[in-house]
Amino acid sequence: MTTTTVNPARVGLAPAPAVLSDTWYLTGRKLRALVRQPFVLVFSVAQPTIWLFLFGELFHKVIDIPGFGYQGSFLAYLVPGVVAMNAMSGNMWAGMVMIEEIDRGTLNRFLVTPASRLAIMNASVVEQAVGTTIQTLIIVVLGYAGGARYPGGAAGIAVLTAAAILVGIFWGGLSNMTGMLLRSREAIIGVYTFFMLPLMFLSSAFMQTGFLPGWMQAIASRNPLNWEVQIGRDALSANPDWAAIAVRGGGLLALALIAVAISVTTFRSYAKNV
Repeated sequence: MTTTTVNPARVGLAPAPAVLSDTWYLTGRKLRALVRQPFVLVFSVAQPTIWLFLFGELFHKVIDIPGFGYQGSFLAYLVPGVVAMNAMSGNMWAGMVMIEEIDRGTLNRFLVTPASRLAIMNASVVEQAVGTTIQTLIIVVLGYAGGARYPGGAAGIAVLTAAAILVGIFWGGLSNMTGMLLRSREAIIGVYTFFMLPLMFLSSAFMQTGFLPGWMQAIASRNPLNWEVQIGRDALSANPDWAAIAVRGGGLLALALIAVAISVTTFRSYAKNV
């Protein structure tokens, strides 16, 4: 009787140590490319910076509206919203990178190696997390330079960053899925245009939800982007509601894991058809 040995990496089932080592190598490859082009990260926060200071100056009197209920400057109020906007907008272009690697044949070359399929996707997730972290810290520092203060200190900033990473992973996973399924840059641009601004304005990024119409409040309560904004704003306050932060953070974590699972499944389907 003869037996056939199947390389588990070829079907995306590599042992855990192999997945970790492959993830380490592939992540290093992506981060080295990022280090060689640091201006990409810097320029990517140009638009959020404009939003931060433009809206912060234009609507700074909003904080004085009776019942607004925020202790601090309007610029400090805006920081978590701009961080959320940046996390979403920056990672929604992840599918563009996937399409580019498909068009150049880079992705297909990885598929004929023993590298774990899961590791290939993990590397993208880690790269997105690193990029989101750097961008978030830049926005926080710029806000501080403009006069925003964060009573929650380093712990609050860490929680804000973690929430931004989860939002970024969620939208990055959906963008990767769109890129692999449709292979269309126009489709990704369409998704970005459809979701970006509506979800921002259907949140408390620029205005307390209590001032929104009832139907907008209902959508905001189910809007993951608003969860991130509320987590960040609460964590940066002097007296964070850690129970509420944990609930919303758990929701973001669940969505991020679902998006990654969908992205990995789509990638495996693509790999089988190459």
